[in-house]
Amino acid sequence: MSDGPLIVQSDKTLLLEVDHPSAVACRREIAPFAELERSPEHVHTYRITPLGLWNARAAGHDAEGVVDALLRWSRYPVPHALLVDIADTMDRYGRLRLDKHPVHGLVLVSSDRAVLEEVLRSRRVAPLVGERVDSDTVAVHPSERGALKQVLLRLGWPAEDHAGYVDGEAHPIELREQGWSLRAYQHEAVEGFWHGGSGVVVLPCGAGKTLVGAAAMARAGATTLILVTNTVSARQWRSELLRRTSLTEDEIGEYSGARKQIRPVTIATYQVMTTRRKGVYGHLELFDARDWGLVIYDEVHLLPAPIFRFTADIQARRRLGLTATLVREDGREGDVFSLIGPKRYDAPWKEIESQGYIAPADCVEVRVTLSERERMLYATAEPEDRYRLAATSDTKNRVVERIVAAHAGEPTLVIGQYIDQLDELAEHIGAPVVKGETSVAERERLFEAFRVGQISTLVVSKVANFSIDLPEASVAIQVSGTFGSRQEEAQRLGRVLRPKADGRTARFYAVVSRDTSDQELAAHRQRFLAEQGYAYRIVDADEFLAGGPEGRPRDGEAGSAEG
Repeated sequence: MSDGPLIVQSDKTLLLEVDHPSAVACRREIAPFAELERSPEHVHTYRITPLGLWNARAAGHDAEGVVDALLRWSRYPVPHALLVDIADTMDRYGRLRLDKHPVHGLVLVSSDRAVLEEVLRSRRVAPLVGERVDSDTVAVHPSERGALKQVLLRLGWPAEDHAGYVDGEAHPIELREQGWSLRAYQHEAVEGFWHGGSGVVVLPCGAGKTLVGAAAMARAGATTLILVTNTVSARQWRSELLRRTSLTEDEIGEYSGARKQIRPVTIATYQVMTTRRKGVYGHLELFDARDWGLVIYDEVHLLPAPIFRFTADIQARRRLGLTATLVREDGREGDVFSLIGPKRYDAPWKEIESQGYIAPADCVEVRVTLSERERMLYATAEPEDRYRLAATSDTKNRVVERIVAAHAGEPTLVIGQYIDQLDELAEHIGAPVVKGETSVAERERLFEAFRVGQISTLVVSKVANFSIDLPEASVAIQVSGTFGSRQEEAQRLGRVLRPKADGRTARFYAVVSRDTSDQELAAHRQRFLAEQGYAYRIVDADEFLAGGPEGRPRDGEAGSAEG
């Protein structure tokens, strides 16, 4: 038995003692292959999964290094069966390989003939491959490159893709580093992506994912297609590229509901790309409109299914996914791995915070008690209606007004899911509201007024969840959400994480109805942030209203976001 900071368990969980003097060094070594599950105050829980081990293999780590790290840092003997399983799992990656062949073009090659025979007998693989080249090689049509990788991953035999990439149409792009430079982690992220050829970079909200994208574009020096969540995001990308690179206005096109411009750098929205008429996704032809050298997927964790399908057909293009969290509520992380590429870089939120690049945050859950009338309505409602009833309780309005008043003059966002609730709140606090029906021009006007301080409070629907750059925001008040979405919780906290000029702490309030599905779903929503080290203080609304924005937890209700 040693005095290491890690406890390795046979169920593939790793427990890391945060306060141990070697915890930081240990975390650095296990992060490439173990996924962080939860991180409350004293002990963080990691889990070893096949996808995590294959991500590590794709990044150049081998089983020997993984086993060595576990043996070196573990406080107790490491279960032998776990070590054998790790070695066997990692050994599955790369036994199948996609390569170029001088005669047959794209081929699937195996270093283990039995594995090749096994997968070729799968009904899902058979339609994707062609003639047998030799006993270890089978031809693959180039258009099936992505689909084959998806199927092989699901069969437990992920293929290593050595088939390479086309350079695409050359287009010079240079970074203009005047008064700024890439941060060390941004540079490492670009290098990790470029060395791997394609893949995903995971960085906290506010940590400069757009700059990573711009630097990747400069590295590629080629025409680039950028896919984003909405038109406002598209215009923010355009503005950043004009400011940070040598690109001119004539070189950047917008492909959205409002405009259909195809330029050397084209920024398209997921919404217009997935518009379907008479069963046909007409705008997906944009993928073939130019000889793109790079495709960037902003907020890759939101990638719609039609984009996945088309991405399977463009595996010869370099692909970069950007996100704050690879959590997908639909469980399709494996498709991101196989079609966009493995995770090439991941920086923990708290690590970036400790470097001063994102603001520290105080997360508070304010629990309100429904009125007797609301409780009866909730109790007698159909199950599918209960969350909305709890989330839109009138009792929340007074709490929101109190929080807004307590932070008067500070840039504040009130965020919710239900439009009638937001309209009512906007009227109560005298603030404008941004929602789906708000025109793009009006959204841009309100966001700009918020940025320059003409408006201190803004009520926003889920249209502001993603890719909206409001660096001045320092207070966020969440009144309702998309059920138990962990992605959404992370993105909403991200709205206030840009570092503040005066160094102040960001405030994130979640107003939740006690003893309802609102409370249950809030616990699930907070899981990802707990994994990143953000603890929620829980305070009672009545005491909160009486005692100011700090409030005081009720007995038994002080806790963290792990639920």
